[in-house]
Parts: sequence; C-alpha cells; structure tokens
Amino acid sequence: MKRENVIQEKSYAFAIRIVRLYKYLVDDKHEYALSRQLVKCGTSIGANVEEALGAQSDRDFIAKMSISYKEARETHYWLRLFRDTDFIEVKHAASMLQDCDEILRILSSILTTMKEKIN
Repeated sequence: MKRENVIQEKSYAFAIRIVRLYKYLVDDKHEYALSRQLVKCGTSIGANVEEALGAQSDRDFIAKMSISYKEARETHYWLRLFRDTDFIEVKHAASMLQDCDEILRILSSILTTMKEKIN
C-alpha cells in the first residue's frame, strides 16, 4: 500500500483551486495580467514538490522544497492583493489563504528537518 504524502496531496489540491480561481478571474473579472502571476506561482508549488520527491540527493531535495516555499510565499502575496482589490470575495480569499498558510507551515517544517539532517 502506498504511503500518503501530505505535502504532495495538499499542494496538488491547492493547484486545482488556483487554476479554478484563475479561470474565474479571466472569465468573470476579465483580469489577465495579474492572474497569470497567480497561476504560475500557485501551480509551481506542487510542481516543485514533485521534483523534490524525485531528488537525487538531500541537497537537491532541499533546493526544490525551498523553491516550493518561495512560490507559496509569492502565492500568498497575490491572494492578498486580489482580496484587497476586490477581485475575490474576502470569504473565498480567507479559505485560499488558510490553505496557503498550511502549505507554508508544512514546507517550513520539512525544510527545517532536512537541514538539521544534513548538518
């Protein structure tokens, strides 16, 4: 039986939410420029987690997870911006930001553990 990977599952589910939000921003709000930034960084979190899972070394793993962390920080920024400029409802933004915060906490924990392991 395959073992559950929490960050892999959560980052993928989050990417789906990001893509749906992007479609809403483009189709309903006709916002094209800023939403591209959001979809790039929001989907990059999970893509880099996947790359990390195939890492060739602990240092390679840390590098990819670090990129995921940075992309999650950027995603957090864009979500706040869309909320504060009334492109998305506060309630919806709060849910997305909560998921993003959870991903950031998990990634931070993974990075801390791995850095301690190699030192």
